[in-house]
Amino acid sequence: MPVYSLHALNELDAEVWDGLLSEPQPFLRHAFLSALEDSGSVGGRSGWQAAHQVLLGVDGQPLAALPAYVKYHSSGEYVFDHSWADACRRAGIAYYPKLLGAIPFSPVTGQRLLGNVEAAGQMLDAVTASLEDQGLSGLHVNFTDAAGNQLLEGRAGWLQRLGCQFHWHNRGYRDFQDFLDTLSSRKRKQMRKEREQVAGQGIHFEWREGHQLNEAEWDFVYHCYANTYHIRGQAPYLTRTFFSLLAERMPEAIRVVLACRGSQPVAMAFSLLGGDSVYGRYWGCLAEFDRLHFETCFYQGMEQAIAQGLQRFDAGAQGEHKLIRGFEPVITHSWHYLVHEGLRDAVAGFLREERVGVLAYAEQAREMLPYRQV
Repeated sequence: MPVYSLHALNELDAEVWDGLLSEPQPFLRHAFLSALEDSGSVGGRSGWQAAHQVLLGVDGQPLAALPAYVKYHSSGEYVFDHSWADACRRAGIAYYPKLLGAIPFSPVTGQRLLGNVEAAGQMLDAVTASLEDQGLSGLHVNFTDAAGNQLLEGRAGWLQRLGCQFHWHNRGYRDFQDFLDTLSSRKRKQMRKEREQVAGQGIHFEWREGHQLNEAEWDFVYHCYANTYHIRGQAPYLTRTFFSLLAERMPEAIRVVLACRGSQPVAMAFSLLGGDSVYGRYWGCLAEFDRLHFETCFYQGMEQAIAQGLQRFDAGAQGEHKLIRGFEPVITHSWHYLVHEGLRDAVAGFLREERVGVLAYAEQAREMLPYRQV
């Protein structure tokens, strides 16, 4: 059965692509991925060239798929292999281009191998067998779910890499105070003080769904988002058009909280909803206010999860500052197939050592959680 590369997701009907999904995660939907392409956030000179792998059945219909991109750099992936690329450069080995199975700019665990499990395995084997002929150094599949891990574990040539994120879990809390009551006295007082500091600066919050923002408000959202990159001397990954396209194509999944002082918004946090989870994605402010980041990005999202009965709040990668606010360590998984045998052996050794460190880090982090000892 043939595998082909889809260089524009719009070549495939949304219903067909979405029919391969086993979970209601917004980042996997045709609407999200096609908005990235149609807005110019990927493609062009971005270093992300769509090459979605699709396995066709005898009837010509997709049996399995992998959202994938030919990459000419390692930016925007959140599974960091810059040191591997640098070692290749010094050794005279071409590391780029590579093939990446991932959601661009979104370090969110989820389904990567779409469709029938057996067919997905056949697709993987066919893709890896063709990498060298395509001039690709390897295939990397980032932030895989349990089913993907099971399929890839023990598969010839594949190397597993672990990472650690911090997620907040709603354990049936009635309200935010109910959550605070589970914390140690010192941490409970700290969070209350942080929230009081924000309120004392005259800031209140307004939540909007995707269809409730006009284009001027989307301009504000984008300005805030882009500013988080500009202050670090970087260009933002996403274009302004992406936000408008997403608001057209999946408004029901979008949640934006505006931090307002009087009638003027001064900061925002952008999230997506899917299944039992809320995913905090982008944040930005146009003026500095003490503790505003923690309130806008964390406490507001936690309150919304409680109010809507959502079980999990994934607020993005990195950050011990999440840990002390009740976000618990979660192990993430990625998988790497490298064509060059010497490189594969060297990376395998590195990953064995790194794995020990990641697991120890997660265990130490768990000991720092602010919850009362039962």
